[in-house]
Amino acid sequence: MEESDFREKEITIVGLGLIGGSYAWALKNLKPKKIWAVDIDEHVLREAERLGAIDGGFREGRIPLAQSDLVIICVYPSAAVRFVQDNMPHFKTGAILTDAVGNKQKVIQEIRSFLRADLDFIGGHPLAGKEVSGFVHASAEIFRGANYLLTPVQGNKAESLSILEKLVRGLGCREPIYLSPEEHDKIIAFTSQLPHVMAAALANSCQISELGKFIGGSFRDATRVARMNATLWAELLLDNKENILTELDIFRDNIAKFQSALKNDNKGELESLLRKSASIMSATIR
Repeated sequence: MEESDFREKEITIVGLGLIGGSYAWALKNLKPKKIWAVDIDEHVLREAERLGAIDGGFREGRIPLAQSDLVIICVYPSAAVRFVQDNMPHFKTGAILTDAVGNKQKVIQEIRSFLRADLDFIGGHPLAGKEVSGFVHASAEIFRGANYLLTPVQGNKAESLSILEKLVRGLGCREPIYLSPEEHDKIIAFTSQLPHVMAAALANSCQISELGKFIGGSFRDATRVARMNATLWAELLLDNKENILTELDIFRDNIAKFQSALKNDNKGELESLLRKSASIMSATIR
């Protein structure tokens, strides 16, 4: 992507944690005119300035938003909606707004209910992250080769989508994947939110003292995301609960098949279930 696409643009990142901070580092490669950040943590803002991740940090949005052509919102779902609503008078005319929130349907519906006509909000979701949080762990590398979902709706402008496509490629992600907010939330319930619930349930099932002495790669892999941000994930799960409950029912049915095969000493059925899972994942991850 040509750097000139962003050389005259000012960008504000809202929320300078792991994802917001990683955006800041990755955006440096695009050489925008300015990178601003808004965060409630004064220490994080000053540290990001000192390290050169951002050009300036603010505790509130009024000043940077008035100058910013693109705003990337990297906070909890409810906080994202509240930030946009509270700062509606401050956004620059014609600005593009996007986010990195893990659920799309509710956030987009709520923001579009009060969004100014001159602004364009397009939902975004980089499938990138770590099991740790905070700006201290931020890195441009988390976007390298990552999938990036965009969820435009009727009324979004083609020019805005073109800019976000260039942003996604400039971050180092794969080509953006387009889907509706409804499709996004249904798919993410299975590919992201169900695995987080499974990891938490597995960790919570532990009946072994000094567990660390007895675990290998399989347990580490299965529970890696159990060290999640509980406040954030409780909100994400509740906001998408209908889709997640559906996936939990399907998962429970599959657990029951293993239970039945074990109770009945049915080696053939166990082999069949295990071969099926191996086949699915072999075709999915190459």
